[in-house]
Amino acid sequence: MLNVKLLQCTPEPEKKIAMAARLCYSELTVNELENKLDKKTIERLIEIVISRGHHAVLEHAIFSFGIDGVSRVCTHQLVRHRIASFAQQSQRYVKIKGELEYYTPVVIKNNKKALEIYDEISKATKTAYDSLIALGIDKEDARYVLPSSTASNIIMTMNVRELFHFLELRMCQRAQDEIRIIAYKMYKILKEVSPLIFKYAGPTCKVSGICKDEVKDCVFYKKYVK
Repeated sequence: MLNVKLLQCTPEPEKKIAMAARLCYSELTVNELENKLDKKTIERLIEIVISRGHHAVLEHAIFSFGIDGVSRVCTHQLVRHRIASFAQQSQRYVKIKGELEYYTPVVIKNNKKALEIYDEISKATKTAYDSLIALGIDKEDARYVLPSSTASNIIMTMNVRELFHFLELRMCQRAQDEIRIIAYKMYKILKEVSPLIFKYAGPTCKVSGICKDEVKDCVFYKKYVK
């Protein structure tokens, strides 16, 4: 089952970003600045920073997520976000036991015949994997028969600037359903933890009211955001 959990984040991320923004134009020391930042000032500084595109200071706050049950297809998409850190469960060293856990795309799940074909081939690959292991083939070689849908677990760490970029791309209707679901789950968590920052994050349809791809009816946006 696809699960997203916030593992850790920068303490008081909004205050830290506001301090970094104010420091650039202040004669005060860091300690003096820290004592002068109330909630209203922090909110105003964050709004100025984001609206003017001064996103470098957003890099001072960092969030780490644990994602379970994600397919190898999706983790290959995730690691394309290069301004991030990743640690993934290895098929080379971790033997897959019991029934194969795999992600099923929404479009296949909603098609009865397609789902039968998909489940059949997925289970067949696990049978082949087990047979190779029984023959003494090492798991690092046996894994080649496993499908790209095979579930994996990954830890992903991003700063706020990269999270803005990630959410803009991956919450969009154009993104594939699995990574889009992950992005919306992350967004929901981030809004709860740091509402002052992440009320400005998301796909362009949410942030500016403009859809780059002119999608008229975004189901995911209605379900997870509104």
